[in-house]
Amino acid sequence: MNSWESAKKPQAPGSEPASSDDAQAAAQPAEATQAQAAALIRHGRLWLVPTVMSGLVAVALSLLYMGGIVNPNSNLHRLPIAVVDADTGQALPGQRQNLGAQLTRTIAASTTGERVEWRRLSRAQAQDQLSSGKVYGALVIPADFTASVASLASGQAPRKPTLTVLTSPGVGSLGSSLSSQIAQSAAHQASREIGRQLLEGTAANGADARTRLFLADPVTVTTEVGHPIGQHSGLGLTAFYYTLLLVLSAFVGANIIHNGVDAALGYADNEIGPWHTRRPTVRINRTQTLLLKMAMTAGIIVLTTSLVMVATIAVLGMDASHLPLLWIFSYCASLAVGLGVQAINAAFGGIGQIVAMFVFIALALPSSGGAVPLQAVPGFYRFLGVFEPMRQLSDGTRAILFFNAQADAGLTRAWIMIAIGWVLAFAFGFAMTRYYDHKGLQRLTPPSAPSGAAAGGTTPAPGTTD
Repeated sequence: MNSWESAKKPQAPGSEPASSDDAQAAAQPAEATQAQAAALIRHGRLWLVPTVMSGLVAVALSLLYMGGIVNPNSNLHRLPIAVVDADTGQALPGQRQNLGAQLTRTIAASTTGERVEWRRLSRAQAQDQLSSGKVYGALVIPADFTASVASLASGQAPRKPTLTVLTSPGVGSLGSSLSSQIAQSAAHQASREIGRQLLEGTAANGADARTRLFLADPVTVTTEVGHPIGQHSGLGLTAFYYTLLLVLSAFVGANIIHNGVDAALGYADNEIGPWHTRRPTVRINRTQTLLLKMAMTAGIIVLTTSLVMVATIAVLGMDASHLPLLWIFSYCASLAVGLGVQAINAAFGGIGQIVAMFVFIALALPSSGGAVPLQAVPGFYRFLGVFEPMRQLSDGTRAILFFNAQADAGLTRAWIMIAIGWVLAFAFGFAMTRYYDHKGLQRLTPPSAPSGAAAGGTTPAPGTTD
């Protein structure tokens, strides 16, 4: 039996005490043999949990992220587009309505209502909804549309009929593009129908091939920006990426605070490179620990929110208005995320960071409507968008940056959901910690670090003694 095993072996009752030499030998045990990676790597149980968890996370992230963007056209569901009939011309001979009314009715009836939601609005109503992000674009039939077509029918064409497609880059580049494609397709289809009627009428009698080709598709389709935004707005994507910055900075910051407080209170090791320390444990229950972390989160987010705005607006030159409102909204939005992360970490412990990552990032990004409109994602993501935080925050940020901070542009809903997020974070977090404390489920208390060089030169936490 070696000296280390002898030192660990208890002395039997009535046996003679060990000699002084034996005592000195027992006081200096032999150095324990260190494990080798080559030996440990062959243990299947060591691989089991990391392999299963990593595989599940990889599959879940792949399905969640790619599932929402693979085929936005086939997932279209009631994308709101305005159709404006400003045509004031008289009905053509043999017809009851002018061409504007006929075209509006045809366009509205061309869809089952599942893919596109055509909204028949006046020009003022359409402009108001474009300016608040309620519609993704508009198709405008001008006042002289019927008169222009009539001039073609009579062989006199002082001006070619025109249909105008209005875009709204503030709703995002993809959403505006989808709306523009749909409106242009409807306009070109109307042009071909009008051309068919002209070719069947007297306008084509005796016409040469060039004239007949012109009459087959007589309407010019133009595209204009219905609600312009600044040049430094990322084609409408800065609202989404700014929101993503708020969420990520709050998420990462909350986890840094969570780990830092645990290390400072002696409930976790602090290891930076080759240096390892452990502070003496501070006796504190779970509820008070969560309260401390939430208070620190509220304070530090003041700094991170300000730095995000300085970096994006002052340094990078992002277009932004209503700066005081934007700062207050950014702070409150980030705090809602930070408090939620702390509540989840307090409730779930070691796996809390993974749970929080799915709640605030993995499930939130594809259901935010920031990059891909919710009307162009599968129904599962539209359901998540009802309560997932990033959708609410993205809508509020977009309202401030692009839609003049209008309440009905999504800002009111964003404030309501932020308040609900705060309430849920406090209620869930403190309910769980109070339950754990009531049941006596204390946190694992590591042994106090030894003093001197063996402790790595650490100092006691505030309020503790060696």
